Amino acid sequence: MKLADIRIDYTLKSLDEKDVNSSPIDQFKIWVNEAHQSKLHELNAMHLSTVRPDGRPNSRIVLLKDVDTGLVFFTNYKSTKGKELEANPFAAITFFWPELERQIRFMGKVSKITPKESDDYFFSRPFASQVGAWASPQSEVIPDRAYLEKRESEVRQKIAKNTITRPEHWGGYRLIPDEAEFWQGRPSRLHDRIHYQKEADGSWKIERLAP
Repeated sequence: MKLADIRIDYTLKSLDEKDVNSSPIDQFKIWVNEAHQSKLHELNAMHLSTVRPDGRPNSRIVLLKDVDTGLVFFTNYKSTKGKELEANPFAAITFFWPELERQIRFMGKVSKITPKESDDYFFSRPFASQVGAWASPQSEVIPDRAYLEKRESEVRQKIAKNTITRPEHWGGYRLIPDEAEFWQGRPSRLHDRIHYQKEADGSWKIERLAP
């Protein structure tokens, strides 16, 4: 198999700058609803890119948990991405939904959500996930799997379901976009790319980009 020989012609839908919502967040909500109706698997899986102290990009998949004024996700604040966001609070997020031949990109500033917002989500999680937030020293080097399982067991012995609290080192972030792009696959690689750029007055400039 040659990777260069893999070709898919995209023919499902089209996207026009005259038809999109004036807000990229509202346009994203429309596409999320369509993805949900299409029963996409883990449609909230997103590619989060941060910047390392040496200036190199660093990316991983995390799960989107809410869309309000921005995009909300949760993690350990002491993790690698948490430390990178502390030092440089700007990030990029990418979604790719091949079943719908769509890609969405958001870029903007990231900040921590309120403690109450983090509490509300934390206590909605399964108890096992709550224990995991306490047990895992995320991104740190550990000797083996047994070390992690031992920590989990110790947490379970100390904390009951009705007494567990949210660790201060664990919580949510919200990316507020100042730039976004919606990509719809089209035939002959002449894809539709609709770009949003936030203006100084808070409005959005909408333009078509060449594929």
